[in-house]
Amino acid sequence: MVSWEKLVLFIGVTAVLAVTPGPDIIYVLTRGMAQGTKAALAAALGFATGSLVHTAFAIVGISAILKASALAFLIIKFAGAGYLIYLGLRALLDKSHFDISGKLEGKQIKQIYKQSVIANILNPKVAIFYLSFLPQFVSQEGTAWVQLLELGTVFMLMTILVFGIIGVFAAKIGEQLKKNDKIAGGIRYVSGSVLCLLGIGLAVHDS
Repeated sequence: MVSWEKLVLFIGVTAVLAVTPGPDIIYVLTRGMAQGTKAALAAALGFATGSLVHTAFAIVGISAILKASALAFLIIKFAGAGYLIYLGLRALLDKSHFDISGKLEGKQIKQIYKQSVIANILNPKVAIFYLSFLPQFVSQEGTAWVQLLELGTVFMLMTILVFGIIGVFAAKIGEQLKKNDKIAGGIRYVSGSVLCLLGIGLAVHDS
């Protein structure tokens, strides 16, 4: 079991990391502003689920393979980039796939959740981050995989909390912006463009 001292330190560091600007938080902001609170929370929960999957990857050694194999890293990297670009293009070209009314049905919310999980899992940098970051808080006295699972669970909960709060605020801002018809008409295009840029950024950024 992780010591209380390390756990408190881990929670503090995790909170700082969660609010640090990056692709995940931009994705949640985009969903919130464009599609409302439910979409933002679904995206936040999706990334949180993805974080737990990455914890499992770190435990079983998949993350180590990505770190050791340049080819495996590139394959996952470009798959993730391509997926974000695909989501962006769908938003740009077909408004039925990116409803900005804020009145999402259960099926649409589940789709946003699933897309967020996939986008997170297909980011190899996240996998390597977990492999490098979590072990720093593992004690030699305890069972390593149990401690990693504990830390991963805490990280997941912090992701839900921080991303959820940010997503709700983004949704409130989006509601105000949509009161202007001209702005409302452009939100889907801006959101789609942001998703495409996130994908391109992931693809071209040095590993």
